[in-house]
Amino acid sequence: MINKLCEEAFATAISKGWHDEPRETGTFLALIHSEVSEALEADRKGDEENFAEELADVCIRIFDLCGAKDIDLEKAILMKMERNKHRSYKHGGKAY
Repeated sequence: MINKLCEEAFATAISKGWHDEPRETGTFLALIHSEVSEALEADRKGDEENFAEELADVCIRIFDLCGAKDIDLEKAILMKMERNKHRSYKHGGKAY
């Protein structure tokens, strides 16, 4: 299901002209970061509806990147979640 969302986000971005020119990975990451920042601002304002929408934008930007780079995000998530189950409590004392 996740990979299908990646394909769909990428196809939509293509259809809207966002891939007419090649993009560096850093540009994709900056766009993802900007959506995270917008989510932070929505949370600071107590705007729960916009907060959820901005989190959706974060995912859509990540899905677009994965579609563009042909990344199997679903597999990567499942592998990472399994790895996290075996990590130590707070990963060896990290505060957050």
